[in-house]
Amino acid sequence: MRIFVPREIADGESRVALVPETVARLAKAGLSIDVEAGAGERAYYLDSAYGDAGATLVTDVRAAFGAADVVLKVREPLPHPALGAHEADLLREGSVFIGFLSPALNADLIARLTARHVTAFAMEMIPRITRAQKMDALSSMSTVAGYKATLLAANHLGKFFPLLMTAAGTIPPSRVFVLGAGVAGLTAIATARRLGAVVEAFDVRPAAREEVQSLGATFVGLALEEAVAAGGYAKELSEEQHARERTLIREHLKGADAAITSAAIPGKRAPILITADMVAEMRPGSVIVDMAAETGGNCELTERGAVKRVNGVTIHGPLGLAGSLPVHASQMYSRNVSALLVSLIKDGQLAIDPNDEIVRGACVTPLPAGKAI
Repeated sequence: MRIFVPREIADGESRVALVPETVARLAKAGLSIDVEAGAGERAYYLDSAYGDAGATLVTDVRAAFGAADVVLKVREPLPHPALGAHEADLLREGSVFIGFLSPALNADLIARLTARHVTAFAMEMIPRITRAQKMDALSSMSTVAGYKATLLAANHLGKFFPLLMTAAGTIPPSRVFVLGAGVAGLTAIATARRLGAVVEAFDVRPAAREEVQSLGATFVGLALEEAVAAGGYAKELSEEQHARERTLIREHLKGADAAITSAAIPGKRAPILITADMVAEMRPGSVIVDMAAETGGNCELTERGAVKRVNGVTIHGPLGLAGSLPVHASQMYSRNVSALLVSLIKDGQLAIDPNDEIVRGACVTPLPAGKAI
């Protein structure tokens, strides 16, 4: 069975779907791995390392797409600038594609893949069950994003994060307020605590309290049982609940030096948690890093990909946070995607079972009815 890993063509994308250590394991298992020349160079994985791991370096991308049984990418198929064709149309009919697909936002792409009879798996749709933990790329990338967002907050803040005892006197620690205590938020909390900040964290899910406190932060939340959706994710709140949470958030923002937001609802626009009038009440020189910028932002004033200052408050709407640490982001994603791939193979051949819980959760195109393929 032949696997193809192309170079990512999305603007600013530096990750690669497989790193050499994973290629070596897959090659040892009997799979043939084609890697486009230069696919890993932006993540500092050189062609020579892929060759040593057992991959075949290819330059004819069109032919490699057409020959592959499975294509592994980080990002969704896109129009290829050098080939004058869409990557979805380069996939062999009946092949398998695995990557982040944002199906709720890419209905036309999903239809295109369906028309080519491509079996497409969205890595962000992997169900959060014990058996699929090794495949959970969404959590992996959230870990990277939470870490980097905290460094951005520290970089933009005109203060030290930690308590310092100096000859010039005592410097009090900065106060960091994290909104959303999922994987990204928890990583932000842990990173801010390592840097010495005093941290508070807000979430509507009762289970978040213990996780937040275990990291040495103070939990701030409404503890709304009805705010928890399937899989442990937060869901949309009623207007009354929104009013209550905004009152709570407003009070804690007033005392924060930095706010890091990570609240998201799968398949929907990010909820607005910080309004313009809340920003107006924040301390001059404070910072907001909005990890939800790609899906609209948790702050009303966030601009995608921009850093701006409003009433003395710096508001950062970063894009592609996970890709900003491409070495470890690629390594983690590679392990996730290879775990899914191996689960779909039996005796060296694809054996995709439509009744499998992981397949049902992550496959976003129709499967042949009644039998594995």
